[in-house]
Amino acid sequence: MLLMLSMLLMILFALSCLSLVIWVVLLFARGGFWRVRPAPPLALTPPEGWPGVVAIVPARDEADAIGQAVSSLLMQDYAGPFHVIVVDDHSADGTADVARAAAQRAQRADRLSVIAARPLPAGWSGKVWAQSQGIEAARALNLAADWFWLTDADIGHPANALAQLVTRARSEGRDLVSLMVRLRCDSFWEKALIPAFVFFFAKLYPFAWVNDSRRRTAAAAGGCMLVRRAALEQAGGIESIRAELIDDCSLAARIKHRSGGPHAIRLDVAAHSVSLRPYDSWRDIWNMIARTAFTQLHYSAWLLAGTLVGMAIIYLLPPVAALLSLVIGHSMNWPAWLAWAAMSAVYAPMLRYYRRSLCWAPALPLIALFYVGATFASAWRYWRGKGGQWKSRVQAPGQR
Repeated sequence: MLLMLSMLLMILFALSCLSLVIWVVLLFARGGFWRVRPAPPLALTPPEGWPGVVAIVPARDEADAIGQAVSSLLMQDYAGPFHVIVVDDHSADGTADVARAAAQRAQRADRLSVIAARPLPAGWSGKVWAQSQGIEAARALNLAADWFWLTDADIGHPANALAQLVTRARSEGRDLVSLMVRLRCDSFWEKALIPAFVFFFAKLYPFAWVNDSRRRTAAAAGGCMLVRRAALEQAGGIESIRAELIDDCSLAARIKHRSGGPHAIRLDVAAHSVSLRPYDSWRDIWNMIARTAFTQLHYSAWLLAGTLVGMAIIYLLPPVAALLSLVIGHSMNWPAWLAWAAMSAVYAPMLRYYRRSLCWAPALPLIALFYVGATFASAWRYWRGKGGQWKSRVQAPGQR
């Protein structure tokens, strides 16, 4: 028994050392992904004046949020030509009427067009199809559209959001500028789980690497993307990502890596743009993750297995090994304690960004366990023919 316990402790010590090494690498050699700072505001003087912008808002059963979202768009303090197109994607809750009513209240009905999306064709994801309908409508309406602002029906923007996006894009020579909007973080489950969503995203796509045109890393956040029309067309148009469920990152990759060499894009966390969508239940967050987690792994069982093992070593093993050593009165496993402390310290800036107590930081292993479960659930849904399910649609390839 003592021999088996000794062997177990040695294995846990070795794995804890591995976890600690990984955290040191993540801390110092992963683009500083853990640094969370909104970009500083710019003086609103874009080169060559203010270009024409058309906001495209795909909306499917968004009556609860779209009124506030549309109002925030129509009240933009923007000096150039600007128009909003809401694409009603076969909503059953009066989404289109709510959007029109919001425009009437804001006395900006002339800035809004609401169109009905045609039936979803095979080979398209629902959101991208709705966006394509909006872009087509902008052409048909002959709107001034040097840039498209792709934003969601559950996002609220401050009045200077568009002017800041345009100024940054033009002054820095970016073809795409995106903001990871601040997700709602009010309920218990939001406080427990939402900051980690952005944390894991930033670890996968370090923002500093996204913003460096010399690196291949490309990502964007679908809730807020300003894309230059000419760059979009050079990249093959919105139809080039028609089948993508992770449409924002796919579009960013198309824009950054289109022909002609590397191109500049930018992704930041937002200072004031916010999501209006509540996640009051853990199931809501579970479903948000499970919708695309297996897609991110390219529907590969091998990548899924590697992810589960990796997450276990990086996040779960340190606290288990540390607490086990404490229980049996063995103080040798200091790497486990250091790894746990490292992950807590790395997570702290994201908690501060979300104005949450740092007491949540040591709970990151439990939060990671939740995300591991949702990732496996994503694969299980795909294997059962329910992959990519959202708003009553099943959209994963081969599963429609």
